[in-house]
Amino acid sequence: MHVEGFFEWLGQALGAVIRFIVDGLSGLFNLLANAGSNFIEGLSRTLGMDTSLVSILALIIGLMLLYSAIRAFMRASIILGIIWLVLGLWVLSWIIH
Repeated sequence: MHVEGFFEWLGQALGAVIRFIVDGLSGLFNLLANAGSNFIEGLSRTLGMDTSLVSILALIIGLMLLYSAIRAFMRASIILGIIWLVLGLWVLSWIIH
C-alpha cells in the first residue's frame, strides 16, 4: 500500500508540473497573439487598409518594391529605379484607401 501512495503522489506532482508549464506557455502565446493582433489593427487603421492576409502581403510586396527602387537609385540606375518605384507605388495604391 505504501508503494501505491508514492506513485500516486509522483503522478500528481508530475501532472502539476506539466499543468504549470502548459498554462505558462498558453499565457505567453496568448500575450504574443494579442500583441500581434493589436499591431496589425493599428497598422491597418493608420494606413486605412483592410486587415486581411492579402492586404498585408500586398503591403509587404509594395514595400519590397520601394526598397528595390532605393537600391537601384543608389547604384545610379535611374531607369530601373523609376520602374521599381512606379511598381511599388502602384501596388501600395491598391491597398491604401
